[in-house]
Amino acid sequence: MAVFAVTFLAPIGYAIYLSLYRNQAFFGGTVFVGLDNYTQALQDPKFWEAFGRVAVFLVVQVPIMLVLALLAALAIDSARLHAAGFFRIVIFLPYAVPGVVAVLMWGYIYGDNFGLAANLNDLLGTTAIQPLSGTWMLPSIANIVTWEFVGYNMLIFYSALRTVPGELYEAAAIDGAGTFRTILAVKLPALRGAIVIATIFSIIGSFQLFNEPNILRTLAPNVITTYYTPNMYAYNLSFAGQQFNYSATVAIVMGIITAIIAYVVQLRGSRESL
Repeated sequence: MAVFAVTFLAPIGYAIYLSLYRNQAFFGGTVFVGLDNYTQALQDPKFWEAFGRVAVFLVVQVPIMLVLALLAALAIDSARLHAAGFFRIVIFLPYAVPGVVAVLMWGYIYGDNFGLAANLNDLLGTTAIQPLSGTWMLPSIANIVTWEFVGYNMLIFYSALRTVPGELYEAAAIDGAGTFRTILAVKLPALRGAIVIATIFSIIGSFQLFNEPNILRTLAPNVITTYYTPNMYAYNLSFAGQQFNYSATVAIVMGIITAIIAYVVQLRGSRESL
């Protein structure tokens, strides 16, 4: 409990404390402002632009990633896939790559002045392939995140599938259920809890999006702004703008929004499983 209080509760409490004050540079230092910082955050167009961007990212990227992970888990769990252990390791391997290294690697692939994208443009005599342009930046980031975390979610689903009692498969076979009927009637219901957990983790990860755009910003500074995501906004407010109090406020607001959405998803998943 002491470790929990020091490492978890204390930072949250300190962030809340910071969010209640404001540094008045010309009027006597830090002063108590109550909820004024929260009012400012809720009216901040930069914050809502960043939030809208990660919300779109969540709605589009997370379902694609989870479906791919589910298909991979079902394929590996089936008896028809040869060398299933090899494919399980290969699919999971990107998650073992450090996040910064993964983004740098994809950054060199995306670069329109170097790397694979530039080589393809030179080969085709065009400039159409621009993953780091304003139009394609968010899908490019989504591709990196999907590549990184499909294996992680696949392992969650695969682990859940391995706990399904063999008697259920035998009963389905006796009833004449084929492969797809077995998936719908046996495997997917058994995966409900794992899907809810993976969805919650993915929601939290989407709202915490930071590494990928922050690293790619060096390659496309005119596309990725300092407030491209809420986490980037809070980070740059604190360490570039020295606005520690407002940065803490933005972080807390995002934490509350994330907790509410995650709770709603968990509550809905729990009700459907009853």
